[in-house]
Amino acid sequence: MKVDVLIIGAGPAGMAAALAAAPSGASIAVLDDNPVPGGQIWRDGPQARLSEKARRLRRALAEERNIQVLSGTRVVAVAGPRRLLLEDAERGGLMGYDKLILCTGARELLLPFPGWTLPGVTGAGGLQALIKGGLPVAGERIVVAGSGPLLLASAATARAAGANVLRVAEQAPLSALAGFAARLPRWPGKVAQAIGLFDARYRASSHVLAALGSDRLEAVRLQQGSGIVEVPCDRLACGFGLIPNIQLGQALGCRIEKQAIAVNDWQACSLDDHYAAGECTGFGGSELAMVEGAIAGHAAVGRRDKARALWPRRRRWQAFADALAQSFELDPKLKNLAQADTLVCRCEDVPYADLANRRDWTDAKLHSRCGMGACQGRVCGTASQFLFGWTPPAPRPPLAPTRIETLLLLEQEET
Repeated sequence: MKVDVLIIGAGPAGMAAALAAAPSGASIAVLDDNPVPGGQIWRDGPQARLSEKARRLRRALAEERNIQVLSGTRVVAVAGPRRLLLEDAERGGLMGYDKLILCTGARELLLPFPGWTLPGVTGAGGLQALIKGGLPVAGERIVVAGSGPLLLASAATARAAGANVLRVAEQAPLSALAGFAARLPRWPGKVAQAIGLFDARYRASSHVLAALGSDRLEAVRLQQGSGIVEVPCDRLACGFGLIPNIQLGQALGCRIEKQAIAVNDWQACSLDDHYAAGECTGFGGSELAMVEGAIAGHAAVGRRDKARALWPRRRRWQAFADALAQSFELDPKLKNLAQADTLVCRCEDVPYADLANRRDWTDAKLHSRCGMGACQGRVCGTASQFLFGWTPPAPRPPLAPTRIETLLLLEQEET
C-alpha cells in the first residue's frame, strides 16, 4: 500500500493534520495503535467521557473520503526509504508514502522510589487510561503524586469514577504555582479548566518518598513541606511529567533536540518531506498539538499560505507550553528518591546500586541487563537520563514486540 501523506498517531495533532491536508485531494492514511482516534487525551472506553470537540473531530475524519484511518496498527520498523513495516492484530504489511507526519505523542516520565513496583502503584496517566478502560475504583482511597497538570486531570477522572482522592501531591513549590496561575488569564479557557479541576486536597512542595506495603500497596509516605506524612491508601498514581515519543523519529534519522524531534516553522523535520507535530516535538497541551498538526498538514500538501496563517496561534500556545515547563520544572532532589536496592529497570530487576557508578548507558548495559526487557528502555532509559544524565538508548528494530512472519516481510522486501 502507498499513500501521498502518511500520519503516524491519531491524537489531536494527527487528527488536525489529516483534516488540514484533506482538501488537497491527496490520499491520506492515519495510523494509530488505539482502537479509535483520539490519542491518550481522548482515549475511549466504557467509562470514558469524550468531549464534544473529540466527537466532532472523529466525525470529520470519517466524512473525508480520502482519509483512511488504520486503527489498532503500529509501526514496527523502517523498511527502507519512505517505507514502513506495520502490524495489526491479524497481519503485517508494508506502507509506502510521499510525505510523512509524525504525531507520536508522549509518555509519562516515571522515576524510581522505594515501593514503586508494588501492585496498586501506576502512572498518573496510566490510572486515567485504566479507569477509562473500565477499571472499577469506586470507594477506593487514591493518592496522586508527581508533577504537572496531569495530576489534577487524573484525580478528576478518579473522583468521577467514585474514588476517594485523599491527596494530590505536586512537587513544584507554591511560588512557582502562584506565578503560573497569575499568567493563566492570557489563556481564558485554561482559567475555566483550572477552576473545574481544582481539588482542595492539592498540596504544593509535596512529593512521594516511598510506597509502603508487603504484597500490595497499603500506604504512601510523602514529604509535605518540611514534614513527612503517611497516608493509608489503595492506589498511588505517580507521574513526573511527559517525555516525547521520539523512537520512530530517531529510527528514521530525524534530528533530535532537547529530547524532542526538531522542527522548523513549517513543522518540517531535518529529513525532506518529513514533518512532526504535537508532543513528540515538546509537551504543550492539546491546543498546541492541534495547531501544530494543522500547520504540518497544510505544509505537507503545499498549502503554505494556510500554514503561515496559523503561526500567530501557535506562538500563543507555545507561550503557554513555555510557562508550563518553567513552572513545573523538576526539583533535583527527586534524584535522591531511589535507594540502593530500589529497582530502576523493572523488566530485568536491576537495582539502583548496580547503575550508580556506571559511566553511561552502554556501560550500564554491559554490566547488567538494564534496558533489555520488554519496554526496551522506554521507562528505565528516561529515568536514567534524569538520574544520571545519560543519553537514552537509540531504538533498534523491531520498535515493539512483533510476530516473526511480520519481520520476514523485511527480508522479502530486501530480496
